[in-house]
Order: sequence, then C-alpha cells, then structure tokens
Amino acid sequence: MSEHNHVVSKDGDVTMSRVNDALDRIEPEQRERILSNFSEFKEYLRKRVQLARKIGLSDEQLAVAAEKIADYLAAYEEPRGSEEKLLLELWKVGTKEERHRLAHMLVKLVQD
Repeated sequence: MSEHNHVVSKDGDVTMSRVNDALDRIEPEQRERILSNFSEFKEYLRKRVQLARKIGLSDEQLAVAAEKIADYLAAYEEPRGSEEKLLLELWKVGTKEERHRLAHMLVKLVQD
C-alpha cells in the first residue's frame, strides 16, 4: 500500500482526514474481532499507540487521532459490551473539551 493511503506519513505527519478511510479498510471479520471484546480493542489500540510513538507522534497528536477514531465508532459502530456502551454514553454527553480529555485518557489506558 502506498504512503498516500496511510494516516501517518513516514516523516510523522498525521492526516486526520484519512482516519475514516483507514478504518473503513479494516476487514469486517477483523473489525468484529477487535470490537467484540474490550480486551481485544485495547490490545489493538495499544499496538497502534506503540507504532505512533516509534515514529515520534506526540501525546496531543495521539489524542487527536483517538478523537477521530472515537467519532467514527460513535457514528458507525454499535457497542458490543458494557465497556463500549459506557464509553459511547460518555462520548455522547461530553463537551468537545471533555471528549478530548477522554481521548487522552484512552491513549494513557493502553500505554505500557
């Protein structure tokens, strides 16, 4: 896959407008596996955070990406478990600032 299809370029630039495209490219079976179990979701997110850290993304860049992913999930995916339902409810009632802080907390949750 060429670099223009990725959310993050080789030099670490993040193209947030490509987040939805990247999420749409996940195979349905893989998406279901990731979203059907909160531990699987956290592991998937942990691996992505580790990769982003290796290429030098900041906490702020990670939180902005996490916000985009959360917006996508809130709009297009039904929560599968109680953890996801709670996160969706918090996301729906949160202000923009609260959502941003929650995104920071989700990144922090999955870090080693």
